Amino acid sequence: MPVQAVAIVIYEGVQALDVAGPMDVFSEANTFLDSADRYESVLVAAHHNPLRASNGIRLIADLTLEEATGGFDIVLVAGTPTPPETEPDPHLLQWVKELPWRSSLYGSICTGAFVLGYAGLLDDRRVTTHWQDAQALAARFPKAKVQPDLIYVRDGRLITAAGVTAGIDLGLALVGQRHGAETALKVAKRLVVVAQRQGGQSQFSPYLTAPADPESPIARIQDHVMANVGDRHSLESLAAVVGMSARNLARHFVQATGITPHEFIERARIDAARMMLEGSDRPLKAVAFDCGFGSADRMRIVFTARLGVSPIQYRASFRRATPE
Repeated sequence: MPVQAVAIVIYEGVQALDVAGPMDVFSEANTFLDSADRYESVLVAAHHNPLRASNGIRLIADLTLEEATGGFDIVLVAGTPTPPETEPDPHLLQWVKELPWRSSLYGSICTGAFVLGYAGLLDDRRVTTHWQDAQALAARFPKAKVQPDLIYVRDGRLITAAGVTAGIDLGLALVGQRHGAETALKVAKRLVVVAQRQGGQSQFSPYLTAPADPESPIARIQDHVMANVGDRHSLESLAAVVGMSARNLARHFVQATGITPHEFIERARIDAARMMLEGSDRPLKAVAFDCGFGSADRMRIVFTARLGVSPIQYRASFRRATPE
């Protein structure tokens, strides 16, 4: 197979790991590949002047947008810690708009998806970004089919990855698709990461958001549920807490939060269980009972469906060390 030309687009304030992660994957892959089958990675930017990444590291592009006229096998637009509020530089935007013609595969890491969106490349495509910015991406580009819980997504020639270290997952997936799972596993071992991460982004994100008005009836219900997460809750019992009818509560709750009361209760139980799993060695049966799941089997089913991992797997990944 011929050499793979990879370009990563950078700009001021870029997230350094969005850049270094996939580049390290391709670099490590080269140690297991023939020289004629290697990856050649370059950085592309508007100019050759040093660009300061969000963590302070300075990066210098190998090619300017004007110089990067040749075809690439893979082009990835790196992201920033916060999504851009406005369209990127017109020269960059025009260059990105031409990605379908200048590359075999093209896509983004983290909030780089917003740049693709401004270039019109997300319409009617399945995409992802950092869990914290997925809702903003869907709102700003309503034609995009945002998948907020996926680590990375491939839709035809378009590839997008979630935040920061997910660029490593994407790079490993691309290496695996081209050179096989065994090569991807070797690269993952060299980088001391897993070849295929279990679960989705939900396991890394806070599952509950605070209500807009902390004194509202909806906020009082949320506080009541979280303070009594192990109890049984019905629409009628919750409505009684704030003196509303069950029908009015259901309608106002969805209007205020975007989810049903039942959905909120399940999320509250998941978050309570997560904290117990992270901070204690309590048996799964006790955690499940205290958090309102009823049984360890029921908690396992909910965790697997919601987070993509079992409670045991979650504890193994996020257990905090107990101070001596």
